[in-house]
Amino acid sequence: QVQLVESGRGLVQAGGSLRLSCASSESILSTSAMGWYRQAPGKQREVVAVLTRNGVTNYANSVKGRFTISSDTAKNTLYLQMNSLKPEDTGVYYCNAGPTFRVLSTGGDLWGQGTQVTISS
Repeated sequence: QVQLVESGRGLVQAGGSLRLSCASSESILSTSAMGWYRQAPGKQREVVAVLTRNGVTNYANSVKGRFTISSDTAKNTLYLQMNSLKPEDTGVYYCNAGPTFRVLSTGGDLWGQGTQVTISS
């Protein structure tokens, strides 16, 4: 079974930057869409950024211009570069993979364990 493992958790001041990584145990970037979700305390999990298998990117309006999703197929790794971080970016960030229409909406079947991101004001 494919496993997704996130890394890059941290506590950062507002305005700072952080990069999250998601390592896949198998090569799936060419066959599946992958994305990042986040869940803030007391809120539902929401999609943040998606990278389709054709290289098309999609971002939530709240992170456009600040976050960048990318991948390294040789390392089977997905990244999320987060700049100009705001306190409202705080939450648990999850890596996700699956069919494009699922990752763009409610999430595919593959999930990482999540990594905590905390932005202080």
